[in-house]
Amino acid sequence: MTNNDIFKKLRVALMLRDDQIVEILELVDFRITKSEIGAFFRAENHENYVECGDQILRNFLNGLVIHLRGTKENPKNPNDVLDKHRGEIPKKTFEKPKTEFKPKTTDFKKKPMSNNKKPAPKLQIIEKVKFNNGNKKKS
Repeated sequence: MTNNDIFKKLRVALMLRDDQIVEILELVDFRITKSEIGAFFRAENHENYVECGDQILRNFLNGLVIHLRGTKENPKNPNDVLDKHRGEIPKKTFEKPKTEFKPKTTDFKKKPMSNNKKPAPKLQIIEKVKFNNGNKKKS
């Protein structure tokens, strides 16, 4: 497992956005941009993919400890921090736009449907033909 895989899994598990990762890294005085972080999360065959170095992952983990637990002077409860992250995620709602139902009007008249009528029998257009399949008929 590479550093990129570990970084991706932590990001998903902790529900972190790129700007939050930048803030976490700034807690340990490590400056990095969002675009540089986005390069770590790309597919390996992408042209802008960058391998995450040990220094970046180490600083992220140290910053993550401070972010979740706080410092000795100002301790935090990690569950409160994670709940705050969950609250910041916008919830998807699947509401359809309300439209008024307008029946379609047509110029032609519909045929009345009658369930009493039986379907017309199938007409056999081609007469039945018996094939000999190459067998000669004895007479």
